[in-house]
Amino acid sequence: MNWPAVYAIFHHEMTRFFRTIWQSLASPVLSTVLYFVVFGAAIGGRIQSVEGVSYGAFIVPGLMMLTVLQQSVSNASFGIYFPKFSGTIYEILVSPTGWVEVALGYVGAAAAKSIMIALVILLTSFYFVGVHIAHPFWMLAFLILTALAFSLLGFILGLWAKSFEQLQIVPMMVITPLVFLGGAFYSANMLPPFWEKVAHLNPVLYLISGFRWSFFDLADVPVGVSLFAVALMIAVCLVIIRWIFQTGWRLRE
Repeated sequence: MNWPAVYAIFHHEMTRFFRTIWQSLASPVLSTVLYFVVFGAAIGGRIQSVEGVSYGAFIVPGLMMLTVLQQSVSNASFGIYFPKFSGTIYEILVSPTGWVEVALGYVGAAAAKSIMIALVILLTSFYFVGVHIAHPFWMLAFLILTALAFSLLGFILGLWAKSFEQLQIVPMMVITPLVFLGGAFYSANMLPPFWEKVAHLNPVLYLISGFRWSFFDLADVPVGVSLFAVALMIAVCLVIIRWIFQTGWRLRE
């Protein structure tokens, strides 16, 4: 393992993050505050509680997951796409680094950024609602695993994309709708039986359910299934990334 190479990539990406801290951190936090105002105040005034948890607190895990998924995909995809766009990726390909080091550097930085933003959002939520974390260890575990899984997905999207426009297709047209339909602002148990079954086809539901369980001991699906879903996603993404670097698909175009 070439740890200096991993550190160099990780340090470069984190430096870019802190150089644009207002854009990288303040923007998603401000968006979350608006969600609290709209959903927590407006809808929360009509829905007092969900399964014994105040609605304002109930949406906190969903808002954190929404941010983690969006930021993980965006940061990882842009991080690897820009070297492709500028041509500096060839310097990485000819250097004594393997796909593991390259992926670990970019994915690790993207996951670290999204985790930092999510924790800031969690701290911000204390100002609006009282949030009790029933299982702190599992909360961090789900947060880290989810950030890692979607950073790997974003890394794949960055390798696949041929333009900046394509980088926005999946986050805007796929990730965000799946989060909104995956129980970020409601429980799947609140849906009619048919739509509850349809909701269980959404993979994001399993991530949000496991994360919400770590807060309130409430879950739409068994926690073990949620862990299996995120582990399966990580494994599939690693296989795809390994194949891309072995074949050179979209790397040398």
